[in-house]
Amino acid sequence: MTYKRYRLLALWSCIGMFLVLIAGVIVTNTDSGRGCGTDWPLCHGKFIPAYTLESMVEYTHRAVSGLEGILVLITFIATFKLNPKPADNEALIYSGGALLFTIAQAILGMMAVIWPTSDAVLAIHFGISMIAFTFTWLLTSWARRREKELATGQTAKKPSSALAQVPVSIFRAAVAVIVYCYGVVYLGAYVRHTDSAGGCIGWPLCNGEFVPEINGATGIVFIHRVAGVLLFFFILWLFFFVRKLLGQTHELSRISLVSFLLVLSQVLSGWLLTATLDNEDVYVFTSLLHTIIITALFSSLCLLMIRAYQLARQSNPN
Repeated sequence: MTYKRYRLLALWSCIGMFLVLIAGVIVTNTDSGRGCGTDWPLCHGKFIPAYTLESMVEYTHRAVSGLEGILVLITFIATFKLNPKPADNEALIYSGGALLFTIAQAILGMMAVIWPTSDAVLAIHFGISMIAFTFTWLLTSWARRREKELATGQTAKKPSSALAQVPVSIFRAAVAVIVYCYGVVYLGAYVRHTDSAGGCIGWPLCNGEFVPEINGATGIVFIHRVAGVLLFFFILWLFFFVRKLLGQTHELSRISLVSFLLVLSQVLSGWLLTATLDNEDVYVFTSLLHTIIITALFSSLCLLMIRAYQLARQSNPN
């Protein structure tokens, strides 16, 4: 297999995982999680389910997830055969991580169908799916870089004067922001699974108050909002921190800028989400937009972390 074909395989794996992510959000937003009863992998004991909206939405999600699982497995095998050298372990980490988290989300999805599962546990499902997507996206990015390196005769380890300017503090800061970002994502998923979105009417105030009573649905949504605002400022600080150390033209500065623009878009999509609470038909799409942006943001932060680690390690090999 050539690297061009491998890159296309990785790309399709990434697209498939994106579809799995979107299908899962649609299942949650349409309350179709029980569309196939407590049967798994069949739907009400049948291979082809009855034509009801809930059954078709849930079964489509399962079908897409199953096909994606096969595609991720094929990608992992292709990665192992194409990159047997230790120097290419980066691709194996990405493809192996995608496979691991794909299996994890399938198991968690099965458990949610067969046994009663709390909203706190269900909220983890989205986070696992997001991580699985991030691994496939990182693999696609790596394959694109690798193909370009082979075409130009360059190597990923080629020394550069810019490498010496990357301190390990950027990597540590990126890790801290990623961990916090995942916590905010979990809170958002918990809001969705507990149907608490209507707990705060209006934006940026919550029910006309700067600080409402912290209880029930209102408390859940308000905590998520506060956490989201803090995430915005953390990423803004990270952007200026990287830019101050490396300059505005450095690779890491560009990635941090993308991350800031994405978190800004996420805040605005949160406002849009609140504005469409009374319109279920539109709310489905604004919720999808909110999901897409946070997934892109998390992936961008992970790329920043990885590149910061690689560049800092190359500039300080000891």
